[in-house]
Amino acid sequence: MSYDRAITVFSPDGHLFQVEYALEAVRKGTTAVGVRGKDCVVLAVERRSALKLQDTRTVHKIASIDDHIAVAFAGLTADARVLVNKARVESQSHRLTVEDAPTVEYMTRHIAATKQLYTQSNGRRPFGVSALIVGFDPDGKPRLFQTEPSGNYSAWKANAIGGPRSKTSREYLEKNYSEETIATQEGTLRLAVKALLEVAQSGSKNIEVSVMKKDTLLKTLSTEEIEEIVSQIEAEKDAESGQAIETSTS
Repeated sequence: MSYDRAITVFSPDGHLFQVEYALEAVRKGTTAVGVRGKDCVVLAVERRSALKLQDTRTVHKIASIDDHIAVAFAGLTADARVLVNKARVESQSHRLTVEDAPTVEYMTRHIAATKQLYTQSNGRRPFGVSALIVGFDPDGKPRLFQTEPSGNYSAWKANAIGGPRSKTSREYLEKNYSEETIATQEGTLRLAVKALLEVAQSGSKNIEVSVMKKDTLLKTLSTEEIEEIVSQIEAEKDAESGQAIETSTS
């Protein structure tokens, strides 16, 4: 029997192959990085190179779900668009029903539940998307969650998803994340961009960065602002390599 034909059938060793294939679609996407700072959250994503005549303003890997919640995704863009629209409707429905804004974890659970539903229903396929969901709860604390195509979700301080080398970015975050680093918005931004530059193929050219602070809408950095941050990081690397060469020759 071909256990990868039906989404609702387990293989003898306990695998749902269609879910694993959806994870492979995420790995074939571009990398997304999320960092939870002390008073802000930052999302940085790598975009594929645009065609010569394509309007890059229409290509986004970061979207707002509500005034206080945003998401970055890796995988199939069309699937992500459907999930984002479902999440926006649920967020507004929550506001009308409860007369209060939903928490970040509430929206994460909704997105994860939607993904899980599509792993056990005939005539459907799993969403080929992993997502980093960030935002602020009513108590003012920043939050960062990850969801997977299987419907699993978990909270993080910093994480990287998507692309064949996301593990490299995650390892960089593990080595360099500290309370001192994320104490300021500038430090949090630089950490996210540095982690993404570990795998980005074209430097600042195809990078999208957004930052959110408490009681403010998601702000997407301009190309000039991103280039300034990247140039500062590259200058620091050049200075460190120069010092290393001097130390080794002396």
